[in-house]
Amino acid sequence: MAGGAKVVVEPHRHAGIFIARGKEDALVTLNSTPGKSVYGEKRISVDVPAASGEGTEKVEYRVWNPFRSKIAAAILGGVDNIWIQPGAKVLYLGGASGTTVSHVSDIVGPTGAVYAVEFSHRVGRDLINMAKSRTNVVPIIEDARHPLKYRMLVPMVDVVFADVAQPDQARIVALNASHFLKNGGHFVISIKASCIDSTAPPEAVFAREVKKLQQEQFKPAEQLTLEPYERDHAVVVGSYRAPKKEKKSPPGRVEPASSLWKSSVKSPSCALSLKSL
Repeated sequence: MAGGAKVVVEPHRHAGIFIARGKEDALVTLNSTPGKSVYGEKRISVDVPAASGEGTEKVEYRVWNPFRSKIAAAILGGVDNIWIQPGAKVLYLGGASGTTVSHVSDIVGPTGAVYAVEFSHRVGRDLINMAKSRTNVVPIIEDARHPLKYRMLVPMVDVVFADVAQPDQARIVALNASHFLKNGGHFVISIKASCIDSTAPPEAVFAREVKKLQQEQFKPAEQLTLEPYERDHAVVVGSYRAPKKEKKSPPGRVEPASSLWKSSVKSPSCALSLKSL
């Protein structure tokens, strides 16, 4: 699909994501494999000034459909921060056939990586085929309930994204985070209410899942529903084992010598040295 002069591509406020403005606006990512579609999505070619400074060159973007991607739906829904950005290492639980994984691959770029875990061998074949032309995607056909099975493939990551649609989703995410998510890292979880409890109102299900996450050292910062793109879905975003902010003494305040002495005597090593004297 030619963009030409009619389409203008602008950076989105989320790094690595763009908006194509034309007859209809569209969310797009920079295609890291120009000339190739992953799932039949539209591609837009735009002329930009050449790096050499002479003439123009074509740059290709892929249209990101929010009806087929929870992350795209969250971005268009106004999520404050998605944390998936150029250079990030992302553990993606529930990679499916690789539709959204391919766009995350575009965003993180050559300096980032996507470790995509998918349980189903059937759709996993599509994920593996997609990864053949994308060197920053590592497809893992395993059950996300058993992260030890793929511990040799996944390093410490910056972000965990989960779209596994299982009743024990919070536990699955917590298990993986404890192995792979760095302290102060971030999580993005898509919750499908009917998969967790089809008898309760969606709002009650979302609240229960957030509580479970809080018990596992996750600190949810943001929650939004995905209407009109998905019914009864919510995305929860936040941080993991975030370091506590240290209380700083007011400027110019000096601890009295007596208090410093008391605190030093309390430590076992100091107590031993005093006894030895």
